[in-house]
Amino acid sequence: MTSVKTNGEVEFRFFRAEAEQVFLAADFTQWLEQAIPMQPEGNGWWVTRLNLEGGDYRFRYVADGEWFTDFASHGVEFKKKEWNSVLVVPEGASQRHERMAVAA
Repeated sequence: MTSVKTNGEVEFRFFRAEAEQVFLAADFTQWLEQAIPMQPEGNGWWVTRLNLEGGDYRFRYVADGEWFTDFASHGVEFKKKEWNSVLVVPEGASQRHERMAVAA
């Protein structure tokens, strides 16, 4: 599951209690080439937080070498015989946060 904060931060959360290692693979990581390790948060949950520019992204989770689609994200897209998760980060989210911080 994903959540997008108003400051452009995106939280990726994935449940896989028996996993020993989980990665976030996405178009912005060149898929597995620069996949991002997720951290165990307890009770089977894995998490990572990133700041992303506004736009549409495709991603999947990789737990112990097995690929998983996040059907609870902003949608899914069928590509090359598998489903990719879709993430939508609103344009200007990180810039709005920076303007608010400067004004305070």
